[in-house]
Amino acid sequence: MELLAPAKVNLHLEVLGKRPDGYHEIQTLMHRVDLCDEMAISLEGEGIKLVADGEGIPEGRENLACRAAQVFFEELGIQKGLKIRLKKRIPIAAGLGGGSSDAATVMMGLNDLLETGWAQDRLMALGAKIGADVPFFIFQKPALAGGIGAKLAPVGLPEPIWFLMLIPPFPISTAWAYGTYDRLSNQGKEPVPLKDSYADIAEILPILRNDLEAAAFWMFPQIKRMKEELLAKGAQGALMTGSGPVTYGIFPSPKEAEQTAKVITLPTGWKTIICRGI
Repeated sequence: MELLAPAKVNLHLEVLGKRPDGYHEIQTLMHRVDLCDEMAISLEGEGIKLVADGEGIPEGRENLACRAAQVFFEELGIQKGLKIRLKKRIPIAAGLGGGSSDAATVMMGLNDLLETGWAQDRLMALGAKIGADVPFFIFQKPALAGGIGAKLAPVGLPEPIWFLMLIPPFPISTAWAYGTYDRLSNQGKEPVPLKDSYADIAEILPILRNDLEAAAFWMFPQIKRMKEELLAKGAQGALMTGSGPVTYGIFPSPKEAEQTAKVITLPTGWKTIICRGI
């Protein structure tokens, strides 16, 4: 069974405070994009095996796709041999949710392949055992997420939204980003009120916010410079996604995104990707 696992961007991310269990309460608005990992799953052999095409991909239980398969089989009460083939298109540790999307896609794929018939809510609850972003990818629509990121409510967004992503040659660890944020600013706060629907890009621009930018900008000032470059070269809005380091510009059409990609000056090793919200 061949599958696509899409990336996501955060249009809004507030860190509201740190919980006693070490996780952070957040409020975030997430939107999937058509930049996808390519996957295939097949019931064969013994155990769960991953064949990956790409650099720096975790193996075994460290890979969220493998862990998702194991959790699914445990919930079903069976042992099966599974081969997961993964062609990595989404940059790793980039704030795009690639690992979480891979995990969600494996769970949804197994639900179809084994004709389990589990409802979306059950799959989302299982996904939450893997990671906070996994339920969002099972939800399969733009969503406002609360708690540690797994409490979801649908949000209406305009179509299409185009994104010009600037991809640095370095990753940022989510744990590092939150830990650095805590050291820079760890005061609890109330969330900014957000709507359940946005009619056009102009309505989205005022809510573009990412509290984790402070940590990334402190360690990697070139990310801040590239955000400013996006705005100076035609983006209607710009933001770092997730814990970074990918930063994107927002555009109403692919033509405008392409025009900015042609004139923007990238640091050595950086690259661009144009994608569309889905």
